[in-house]
Amino acid sequence: MTGLLLLLLLALLVMAALFVAKVRGPALSLTAAALLFGGAGYALTGNPGLEGRPVASRPPLPSPLSLKGAREAFYGRFTWLDQWAILSESYAARGATQDAAGILRSGLREHPRSGALWSLYGNALADHAGTLTPAAELAYDKGIALAPDHPGPRFFKALALLRSGEAEAALPLLDELAENAPAGADWRPLVEGARSLAQASVDQPQAATGS
Repeated sequence: MTGLLLLLLLALLVMAALFVAKVRGPALSLTAAALLFGGAGYALTGNPGLEGRPVASRPPLPSPLSLKGAREAFYGRFTWLDQWAILSESYAARGATQDAAGILRSGLREHPRSGALWSLYGNALADHAGTLTPAAELAYDKGIALAPDHPGPRFFKALALLRSGEAEAALPLLDELAENAPAGADWRPLVEGARSLAQASVDQPQAATGS
């Protein structure tokens, strides 16, 4: 709880500083959306009681939240998926992104009709390439086709688009997810945060050009 209060205080101080500096419009909206998105990720995965330790490497593709936290929000914890996902994430954390993708590819040989596993494979391929590649997009689309009623594959595809700088393409997917998200769903704050961030990214160039 203390960590959440400190995070809220920090967010308020940042917004106040920007307001005093007369930052307005899309820039202020983009900052607010980023803080919202980060706060949602922290609420799902943060543990301020853990001792600090240096991080060996960072994900090649920037992400505004923990992909592990998002995976757990959409697909749950302590499921059969963990045996593949946790091992893959451990390789990715060390910068071995090709091995991380290979683990999930092995999982797909055993579970070729798992929409969840295909979406995680898409994440791994995008992380390895540093952008959303045709192969990663194909993996996401396969996941969506296999699990058309599950929000996970569509969210991770939208997030990969957003992380790759394609906010305009991500926005329709996020709009649809936000519209159909149950009020109490664990993943709803992630969708709303990603949607706000995508909308602010789309609006900012338009405001700058006066269109």
